[in-house]
Amino acid sequence: HPTMATLNQTSLQPASFLLLGMAGLEDLHTWLSIPFCLMYIAALLGNFILLFVIVTERSLHEPMYLFLAMLAMADLVLSSSTVPKALSVFWSLSKEISFHACLTQMFFTHLSFIAESTILLAMAFDRYVAICDPLRYATVFTHSLIARIGLAAIARSFCVMFPTIFLLQRLPYCSHSIMPHTYCEHMGIARLACADISVNIWYGFATTLLSPGVDIVLIGVSYVLILRAVFRLSSKDAQLKAVGTCSSHACVILMFYTPAFFSFFTHRFGRNVPHHVHILLANLYVLLPPMLNPIVYTMKNKHIREKVSQVLFRTGQ
Repeated sequence: HPTMATLNQTSLQPASFLLLGMAGLEDLHTWLSIPFCLMYIAALLGNFILLFVIVTERSLHEPMYLFLAMLAMADLVLSSSTVPKALSVFWSLSKEISFHACLTQMFFTHLSFIAESTILLAMAFDRYVAICDPLRYATVFTHSLIARIGLAAIARSFCVMFPTIFLLQRLPYCSHSIMPHTYCEHMGIARLACADISVNIWYGFATTLLSPGVDIVLIGVSYVLILRAVFRLSSKDAQLKAVGTCSSHACVILMFYTPAFFSFFTHRFGRNVPHHVHILLANLYVLLPPMLNPIVYTMKNKHIREKVSQVLFRTGQ
């Protein structure tokens, strides 16, 4: 009977979810929204300025800066997928999110995270070739290779995240529609289901280990090789220059992966971790890197620093 089937389907999936924000810290929502809002504004401004400078300055159309532009785009998607909704929850403007909007938010949040992880891996490879094999650098990192890396980052993220939509749609939710979170993430949605979610748990675990997990191992290997090459350099000046080139990238990697992996592992194994700590960590990894990446790269890179100050000085006049 077709109507029974459709009725069944709609009763399995809630029309919408109610996001509670930081459960247990509701009294602090207004106060929490202040740093959230300021960090988001800083992330938007920083990344847009960085993108504008890299796109408009021809001298910055080099591999390292093109990767940086990709990173800025991934950061904008990552923060804009989550923070506006989190702020509307904190300010009690709209706590409701439709089931399909929730899946869309989850998809773009995780997609941009995996894409960013792939770009960071490409940047580590870029630094490795620049320091360990500088003569081949120009022939290896052509503009077409960089474009292919950008497309590969999107394709890889899409392939990893697309199955999660179906894994979540197949679950019955038995009218469970209250989500103690500020945004929709894969395991947050899956835990509302009234059925066995072991496939979701193992898929989430496998993809985390195979995408960001493998990336961080390869990044680590490239840095070991870089450091080995650096300490073989005869002049102290060359050593300092090489370490300086890599230090900003190392800072960004630590800022990006630390809260993300903490969030991931407390979700799966931290049974005694208070719920608001889970949510705070989940918000940190979508807010902290987008805000700090442009600052770190601008502060650490003399070339970018000069160009950014030129642009700001021009607009300020």
